[in-house]
Amino acid sequence: MTELHELSLVELARMLQGDELGPLDPTRHYLSRIAARADLGAFAEVTADAALERAEQVARATARGPLYGVPHADKDLVARAGVPTRYGSRSRADHVPDVSDPLAVALDAAGAVNVGKTATSEFGLTGYTEPRIGSPARDPWNPANGAGGSSGGAAVAVSAGLLPAAVGSDGGGSIRIPAATVGVVGLKPSRGRLPIDSGLDSPDQLAVTGPLARSVADAAFLFDVLAQLAPYPYATAAPASGSLLDAARRAAQTSRIGVTTVSPWDDDEDIRLDPDAREAVARAATWLAGDGHEVEDAPWRPRGYAAMFRRLWRVSAARIPLSDTDSDLVEPLTAWLVQQGRGLSGIETLETLSAARAFERQTVAAFAPYDAVLMPALAQSPRPVGWYDGHDPLRTFALQVEYAPYSSFVNVAGLPAVTLPVTATASGHPVSVQLVGRPGGEATILSLAAQLEDRRGALPHPPVW
Repeated sequence: MTELHELSLVELARMLQGDELGPLDPTRHYLSRIAARADLGAFAEVTADAALERAEQVARATARGPLYGVPHADKDLVARAGVPTRYGSRSRADHVPDVSDPLAVALDAAGAVNVGKTATSEFGLTGYTEPRIGSPARDPWNPANGAGGSSGGAAVAVSAGLLPAAVGSDGGGSIRIPAATVGVVGLKPSRGRLPIDSGLDSPDQLAVTGPLARSVADAAFLFDVLAQLAPYPYATAAPASGSLLDAARRAAQTSRIGVTTVSPWDDDEDIRLDPDAREAVARAATWLAGDGHEVEDAPWRPRGYAAMFRRLWRVSAARIPLSDTDSDLVEPLTAWLVQQGRGLSGIETLETLSAARAFERQTVAAFAPYDAVLMPALAQSPRPVGWYDGHDPLRTFALQVEYAPYSSFVNVAGLPAVTLPVTATASGHPVSVQLVGRPGGEATILSLAAQLEDRRGALPHPPVW
């Protein structure tokens, strides 16, 4: 008999819409799994009683959104009224908001059942999820390793079967890094593609909301839902399951795909590509060529990115509202980034933002000949928990770049990108690749990702159970 956590998101949503299941069934099931594997550090807060009450409320509702009865958790950067929202920080340990963020409100309107908060790094600033206020998020394939970040808790929850899918946010790789670390699908949408958390909400224009899922079809379904969320009331009719992906497959055509292992950090940091990561790119390129696509090397060699992004990350951090008392509670890297960002002059900030837009134009132009660009998702295998501890801020930042040098430039350029596992190491750990698309090209990269997924075949579940 198929267990509920073995159902895909699409299957679960269909069964709930068809009354083969009631909202209480998956809510109870997933809450029991979350409680059983609290050691993985996926959740910053579990609201079991509120979730069961919410499931009963949803069951009585006459209108059914597309996520009717589907268990969901907010990343701990999303405020939800009445629920502790700590932003992964000791400086917000007792913070309980009175008002929910628009994303939480919209997901409720879509019928989701919230079960709590997934863990994040402090204010989402790092590519690893080991906040001092909570437990580290651990890779379900090897719990001695971290899960990446900053949506590390969401990625762990999906990989370990603690949620059917999850919504994360990505400001420099924060969906794709953990997704690639724990072997699930992570989609970063184009800037401006979604109506809520679109990337147009801040001067740096880096962070966007996106899905994490166990399959490309589930990621496409959740992306469809996110693309229809809005501040106005949600339509009661559910969209066709996987409609974006289905449309892309119906319009399938030969794509021109560029391949590169070049990183914009190559000239400034010690980037060493792991052989397993290199092999995953080569395998994916071979599969895509075998499916009839035109695959060729992409002659991309960006310059000057490292200095610009270091300043841009400080500009981004400067907006975090920290008081003098807060500064004594936050982690050293956070305090340093905020201090450095606030120390930039107005002219320096404007020059940094201008340089970011120039990089965007150059990258969009360089990638324009291709329907998608294939590259590694990560440069290294998953890092042990604590690997980033004990270093000065500059070295901690450099270690993150060495691990994930293919992520942040996509945010600066505003392009869509998807990571998915295609091969495995000798020990069985998934190894992922990244497909970067044209602006608004989510359908194309999801279609190509689905073809890679078909070639790869089914993945086993992580051995944590």
